[in-house]
Amino acid sequence: MLRRTLIALTAATTLTAGFAHAQEMDIVDTAVAAGTFNTLVAAVQAAGLVDTLKGEGPFTVFAPTDDAFAALPAGTVEGLLADPAALSAILTYHVVAGKVMSTDLTEGMTATTVNGADVTITLDGGAKINGANIVAADIVATNGVIHVIDAVILPPM
Repeated sequence: MLRRTLIALTAATTLTAGFAHAQEMDIVDTAVAAGTFNTLVAAVQAAGLVDTLKGEGPFTVFAPTDDAFAALPAGTVEGLLADPAALSAILTYHVVAGKVMSTDLTEGMTATTVNGADVTITLDGGAKINGANIVAADIVATNGVIHVIDAVILPPM
């Protein structure tokens, strides 16, 4: 138990260390500066969503790490990068209009994403969105907030 707690604390510290100046940058620049969202940033660029996510907002972004994208089946990321419409649908499923802080989350809460489909928040055993763990929360940017998640969540098809 202590080992798991120390590992989780180390991971959270590592993830949030890159966000020291997040409040001075927008969501995209914050993700770039963190260094752990290279795949997400490339996907946002390929889908043509950079200007939107650099816009006024506010936005809440549930941001999968590079490790989350790496856990997808082989060829998935490459296939999505070649299909901007499908990629946009998945990426916008990770974004909620408005600024939703972790203190706003409640058990069983649903939120409508920019994609138009709902996501569900659970708190039992730690905060999750559609089963993906929220591993770092409340990274405030000038135009919203980022919550780091450990999996890519997929919209209903």
